[in-house]
Amino acid sequence: MNSDRRTHGLWEASAPPPLATKPLTGDVNADIVIIGGGFTGCSAALHLALAGKRAVVLEAAEIGFGGSGRNVGLVNAGMWVMPEELPRQLGEVHGERLLEQLGNAPSLVFDLVRRFRIDCQVKQTGTLHCAVGSKGLVEVSERARQWRARGADVELLEGARAHRLIGSAAYTGALLDRRAGTIQPLAYVYGLAAAAIAEGAEIHSRSPALRREELSAGWKVHTARGSVTAPWILVATDAYSSGIWSPLKEEQVMLPYFNLATRPLDPLLRTTILDEAQGAWDTAQVLSSFRLDDAGRLVFGSVGALRGTGAAIHPSWAKREITRLFPQLGGVAFEHEWYGMIGMTGNALPRLHRLGHNIFSISAYNGRGIAPGTTFGRDLARLALGEVVPADLSLPLTQLSRAPLRSARTAFYEAGAQARHFVGARFDRPSNQGLPA
Repeated sequence: MNSDRRTHGLWEASAPPPLATKPLTGDVNADIVIIGGGFTGCSAALHLALAGKRAVVLEAAEIGFGGSGRNVGLVNAGMWVMPEELPRQLGEVHGERLLEQLGNAPSLVFDLVRRFRIDCQVKQTGTLHCAVGSKGLVEVSERARQWRARGADVELLEGARAHRLIGSAAYTGALLDRRAGTIQPLAYVYGLAAAAIAEGAEIHSRSPALRREELSAGWKVHTARGSVTAPWILVATDAYSSGIWSPLKEEQVMLPYFNLATRPLDPLLRTTILDEAQGAWDTAQVLSSFRLDDAGRLVFGSVGALRGTGAAIHPSWAKREITRLFPQLGGVAFEHEWYGMIGMTGNALPRLHRLGHNIFSISAYNGRGIAPGTTFGRDLARLALGEVVPADLSLPLTQLSRAPLRSARTAFYEAGAQARHFVGARFDRPSNQGLPA
């Protein structure tokens, strides 16, 4: 995608080719201009096009360049915040709305995959939140209790059943969430973009929005070689925001996350790991995630950036950790490695902003980008269509504010993960980091 093998790794190598898109040239008119070609932007474009509106997407790089093309590929329900805590954070009305919306969000993803026949290695088999030690088991047990009280299709697994599904005896249990699943994330966002284009949307890559100009009838968004005039602007740039949209990034602390993919495992070994094809992550403070792709590669990830000394430290630790978790593998070699940034907010919840008249953004998924990005992209479309007003949504409108000590905390996360992995340390404590998408 950008001649850097450490940005999109396996996902770029295994995704079907995307539809060709070109930079915007000339001046065009639209009903809505969308900034950003990830899950949120492409979902918004698709839902607007389905409603008969002319939507134009401006993507600074390529479709899926940001977090949408770099994440683990877990289609999760909810955020990492405990269900009973979420209404206390947002208030009863918004909290309950958000729990319901995000609980149903994976179904929206899977429905779109089926409806538009998106080739993205979809597995609607659930996810496993794996417990590290006794404290981890307490955490997933409480999470299971709270979700079950709301009627969610989740189950606490302990002992032999947990060990069989995970393929490792290193964990004390797991929360199986049957609402969830896995996809090839870059292939999914390519599919959303293709569906949007087929329905009449326009997507222009390599077209960063450089400035916006307010007009009597709306807005004019300028790129290097053209412009889009529209009554509405929807901003979907999240942790990869830049230029005039940088404040959306600056309200988040960046948490680096890397993934490594092995060679395809021997078919017999494949049956001993994640027997029912769930994606998994654990409760460690410096958490890990693991899943299989369709070719049988083990995709293993954790907090950290594959740059500088981290380019050697993290893969070395990962080899040792995989051997500890799955001794039956007898050591592994990696075919692909890549990393990206997760944007974290102070309460680990997304943000809805009004950035001007008829300019809205939803961002900050805290490591849960796939299902929330898809459903919130639909929400942005509904705003522009006039089907809802901001007060109807599951997120309250908030003001932009820069995260305190943002740069220092971002550097601390990167250096801290490197230090932990250098000494091979793991923690038997519930995670207070964002969960991988």
